[in-house]
Amino acid sequence: MKNLVSMKDLSVDQIHAILEQAQAFREGAISKLTNRFTVSNLFFEPSTRTKMSFEMAERKLNLEVLPFDSDFSSTLKGETLYDTVKVFECVGLDVLVIRHEQNNFFEELVGKVNTAIINGGDGTGNHPTQSLLDIYTIWQEFGTLQDKVISIVGDIAHSRVARSNADALSRLGAQVRLVCPSEWQGEFEAFNEFDDVIEDSDVLMMLRVQHERHDGKTTFSKEQYHQMYGLTIERERKMKKNAIIMHPAPFNRDVEIANELVECDRSRIFKQMENGTYVRMAILELLLKGRE
Repeated sequence: MKNLVSMKDLSVDQIHAILEQAQAFREGAISKLTNRFTVSNLFFEPSTRTKMSFEMAERKLNLEVLPFDSDFSSTLKGETLYDTVKVFECVGLDVLVIRHEQNNFFEELVGKVNTAIINGGDGTGNHPTQSLLDIYTIWQEFGTLQDKVISIVGDIAHSRVARSNADALSRLGAQVRLVCPSEWQGEFEAFNEFDDVIEDSDVLMMLRVQHERHDGKTTFSKEQYHQMYGLTIERERKMKKNAIIMHPAPFNRDVEIANELVECDRSRIFKQMENGTYVRMAILELLLKGRE
C-alpha cells in the first residue's frame, strides 16, 4: 500500500489486515516501525474527529508531526495544492494526510509526488479512513460483515462516508441499503421510506444533513426531517434485539438522531470515535512499513 485515497485502493485481504492490526493496537501491541518518519495533516476543511484521531495515532506511533494551518499557508496566495505538496516533499515529509473540498483532489498528486498520500476526506467523494473505522466497529460487534444488513440513512448524495461504505461493505459480504429523500439520492438506488428498513437491519448508520453543500436549498425543517428520516425513540423500539446505531459524526441531536439515543445501549457512536485512533494507527503502520 503506497497511498490510501479510496476504498477501491484496498483488496478485501488488505481491509482484513488493517482490521487485525487495529485490534492488535487496541490490545496493546507496540509499533514495529524502526525509522523516524515525519507526517503532516493538511486540513483545508473543518475537522475534529478525523484530525485529532490522526494526530493521536501519529504520536502513538512515535512519528514526527509537523503542524500545518491552512489559514496561514501559501494557498491563500494562490499556490496550488500540488505545489504545496511538493514543498512538503522537498523538505522531507514521508506522509501527508489531506482533507480538501475538491472531489478527487488526489488525482493530481498520486504518482507525481514521492510523499505518501492519505485521503482524510475529499468533497463529497471519498472518506476511506472513516469507512475503515466503521467496518472495524461492525466487525468488532458481530465478528463478521458477511450477510449483515446495514442501512445507511440520510444525506446520501452529499456523503463521502456513504460512498466509501457502500462499496467496501458490499465487497465484504454485507447487504447495504441506502435510505434518503428522493432529492438526496444522487446517482444511487435508495429507499425513500425509513420505516421500511428498520426492523431487519443489523446496523442503522445515520448521516449528518450537510447543509453547507445544499446551496441554501434544504427542503426540510429540522423538525420535519427528524420525523421523516430521524432515528426517533419510536423507531429505535422497532429495531432488532442486537442491532446497533452508528453515526460518523458530527451529529445533530434531535435531527438525525434523538438526543436520548446518542449514548443509549445500542449506540456505538463514541466507540466509532475511539476506534478511529486504532484504525488510523494501523493504516499508517502498514503504509510506512512499505517505505522502510
